Amino acid sequence: MATPTVAPATGKLGVVCVGLGAVTTTFIAGVELARRGMGEPIGSLTQMGTIRLGKRTEDRSPLIKDFVPLAGLDDIVFGAWDPFEDDAYVSATKAGVLDVARHLEPIGEALRDVQPMPAAFDHNYVKRLDPENVKPDRSKRGMLEAIRQDLRDFREQHACDRMIMLWAASTEIYIEIGPAHADLDAFEAAIDADDPSIAPSMMYAYAALLEGIPFANGAPNLTVDVPALRQFASDHGVPICGKDFKTGQTMLKTVLAPMFKARMLGVAGWYSTNILGNRDGEVLDDPESFKTKESSKLGVLDYILQPETYPDLYGDLYHKVRINYYPPRGDNKEGWDNIDLFGWLGYPMQIKVDFLCRDSILAAPLCLDLALFLDLAQRAGMSGIQEWLSFYFKAPQVAPGLYPEHDLFIQQTKLKNTLRWMMGEDQITHLGVDYYADDYRSEA
Repeated sequence: MATPTVAPATGKLGVVCVGLGAVTTTFIAGVELARRGMGEPIGSLTQMGTIRLGKRTEDRSPLIKDFVPLAGLDDIVFGAWDPFEDDAYVSATKAGVLDVARHLEPIGEALRDVQPMPAAFDHNYVKRLDPENVKPDRSKRGMLEAIRQDLRDFREQHACDRMIMLWAASTEIYIEIGPAHADLDAFEAAIDADDPSIAPSMMYAYAALLEGIPFANGAPNLTVDVPALRQFASDHGVPICGKDFKTGQTMLKTVLAPMFKARMLGVAGWYSTNILGNRDGEVLDDPESFKTKESSKLGVLDYILQPETYPDLYGDLYHKVRINYYPPRGDNKEGWDNIDLFGWLGYPMQIKVDFLCRDSILAAPLCLDLALFLDLAQRAGMSGIQEWLSFYFKAPQVAPGLYPEHDLFIQQTKLKNTLRWMMGEDQITHLGVDYYADDYRSEA
């Protein structure tokens, strides 16, 4: 495939987020602090990561942000929708993720400027929230057109040259792909019929695509991962990616499980439980929303361990996932894993992992990277599913007929090789035989 021509990142990049809760406010605050030199964007590959070019002996490893033409932090303008009226400062204070005196007060004015637009919200899809800041027209067509108008108004008000939309809102109830999602005609008809299989998140995604705005889905909802919207994105040159930010427990699984398979160690059982006290935890306390999240988290091990290929090692694996709402913990999630594995001659072993993580601290840099990489993809003329961004998701979107790669390091290689391809550099296979060419010739 020919190397693309990447348009320069000139002008302002509008980043509009669905949801102005803990994740989004932590993301916005971090960027505001970083561009003032008051904080480090730790966890962001675009800001702190390097990329090796050529052979190891060439010693070429520039920062990614110096290698590909990404938008600068100073060029980003933020907007958001939320079903609650709190501005970004008030919302961040309530979320309790960042220290008010150290990290919120110094940028208080910038945070207060981010006033949430009324949300396209339907209580049937997120049952644990009772909102006050919602659009008056609850019809699906009305929501769609209102979101589109919001996007146009934001673009004009902030003089944005380009825009990106991120879903960082609550997990919706479980929905399966059905006839209403099959093609654009069926999808449009379902919108006009207020079909319950068309969730609010789909209205946001469709509105973005209709306005030519790339979309990333940070939740496990179907959202943009239905045939009608995938095809529309591909046909109209709009990049999309998702689903469900890969932050805590699942990130660990995509590192540990490949290790077990690489060394042909068996796994008898994997029990995972979480306690979480923020709004996400409250929403997931509803069984219908939890089912959506569970489906995202359960699929990881099957794809990595391939029990059909290795039935003796993984054919009887028992995998259980639990999420428990525990208000005292707030955003400081605890993910606990018990792994029962076995090795030589079937002798059993155990690994126990207790990850005391900060959910939004891990998610915020993913939001930044996805916004910048999606903008890059659009300027490079790349449309439809961006599988090279699977690195950031629990349940990566892939083309129909493909299985998703979940191994974190395969995903990282795919991401960096895509960047090398974009810029006309050789992709790296890590074969390394050419370093020992003389040795191989002498043996031959």
